[in-house]
Amino acid sequence: MPEVNLGCLARPEEAKGIPFKVYVFFAGEMDHLSHQLGQHQATFLDRAGFEGQADKLIFFEEEKPSHHPGKERGVLSAAFGLGKRKPGKRYLYEFGSLATHLPEGFWQLVLPAGVGMQDAVLGFALGAYRFFLGQEEGRPQERLRKERQEGRGLTAPNSSGHFPGNSSGNSPGNFPGHSFSHFLGQSISELSWRGMAKDAPVLVVRDLTEETKNIAQAIWFIRDLVNMPANLLSPEDLARHVQVYLHAQPKAKGWLKEKVIRGEELLTHYPAIAEVGKGSERKPCVLVASWQGSHAVPSSPLIYLVGKGVCFDSGGYDLKPSSGMLRMKKDMGGAALMAGLAGLLIEADLPLRFELRLGCVENSVSGQAMRPLDVINTRKGLTVEIGNTDAEGRLVLCDLLAEASENKAAMIIDAATLTGAARVALGPDIPALFCNNLEMAQALLLESGEQDDPLWPLPLWEDYEEGLKSSIADLNNVSSTGMAGAITAALFLRRFVGSEALWAHIDTYAWNDTTRPGRPQGGEALALRTLYYFMKGHNFNMNNN
Repeated sequence: MPEVNLGCLARPEEAKGIPFKVYVFFAGEMDHLSHQLGQHQATFLDRAGFEGQADKLIFFEEEKPSHHPGKERGVLSAAFGLGKRKPGKRYLYEFGSLATHLPEGFWQLVLPAGVGMQDAVLGFALGAYRFFLGQEEGRPQERLRKERQEGRGLTAPNSSGHFPGNSSGNSPGNFPGHSFSHFLGQSISELSWRGMAKDAPVLVVRDLTEETKNIAQAIWFIRDLVNMPANLLSPEDLARHVQVYLHAQPKAKGWLKEKVIRGEELLTHYPAIAEVGKGSERKPCVLVASWQGSHAVPSSPLIYLVGKGVCFDSGGYDLKPSSGMLRMKKDMGGAALMAGLAGLLIEADLPLRFELRLGCVENSVSGQAMRPLDVINTRKGLTVEIGNTDAEGRLVLCDLLAEASENKAAMIIDAATLTGAARVALGPDIPALFCNNLEMAQALLLESGEQDDPLWPLPLWEDYEEGLKSSIADLNNVSSTGMAGAITAALFLRRFVGSEALWAHIDTYAWNDTTRPGRPQGGEALALRTLYYFMKGHNFNMNNN
């Protein structure tokens, strides 16, 4: 897996020539447009129907500034709408649309008051992400090409503020006009398997912060892992890619230690993980990584980050239907999320210590595979009856959570694509949050609102734990009632978490079903920013209750 390289962003000294400008507007806040752009340009935008509508992009010719030598005509510019301003909203993903619709070249944003530059830059970078394994792909600029061919949105007003060839000054869609075809991108060719298109626009940012760049890189990395087909991402591959990613962080040097547990050592220390993975020829492993900040001391808080890394989930003998198996390459999304979070914590150099544990495994069907009604051992010593082989994720997590509790972690955060029940309750965009500490839960929810990166709480309803009883083992891996699946899964996990540790369990989807601005279809880093900023600003002295 190649290094994550954000070629979609550049600093002013890296730009080739003077960047073109994108003026950003809210609907209903364009009273001073003529003062900002000039009367002719304001008239053009008005007659083109631009009123700051959400996701509307119009190209126009701005008067040539004195420092733009060598051009007889004006300079290509664009106007982009955010729709009506919503008080308190952070505008981030909306700028992802520019990454797919601006033509090739260097561009610079001119933002209205109340819109953060770093948010806009991050949104643009997330929209620039691509994942493609072939040699050629048509860049998603069909709308832009169609408008160019028809002369819509790409013409400039004459000295009277009218459109060429149309004395009435009506919409430019009825006449050829002249277009800026030499600025517009062509089809992608020879695209690498991942990354931005070769003819994609580049956003020039004067004050690009390292934190914004790091977050964008982490999200690209998480998307890369989740999008990777299972035949190209074995459990060993997953562990190796995360190792490479963590070591690539500049501040990891000297402070990061890691190893991969496999074979007999895995069977001894993580018996439940070994049981889940024994049905596959691609053997399971656990990635163990340790890091401490340069200002951390032995008494600094110990944080455990735990991720479910099921590289493909067939369901085992309780086989999934074909429709339910189609996205199961993403069943390692929790491990990818925790790996990305670990990379961010390293680069933030927080005064803490963390242990990363990723259970990397494949749930397959074979003569060696775990069967329904088997009874297996776990690291904690509890025995588990297998009520359903497709509830394997909690078995992957339980050994890792038990280890975290043994080592007196101050806080444990685990993430997993664990249950369909969480998606029925909250849909694809909102990971479910289970937490054993009210103060911690409230802090996470507050941060999710601040970051516009949602989590939503579901209860650890103790009465439902009754359904996890087994007549022949300490507990069953599924509830006998068939209801409240996300809650009973979390209750199962809680049996392996010590009472003194702060614990948050994230039941995520890790996927975008459709393409939206800044959120292309495929793998997604849901809750990453929430978890990162929570860790960055967290008071680790809260008591568990």
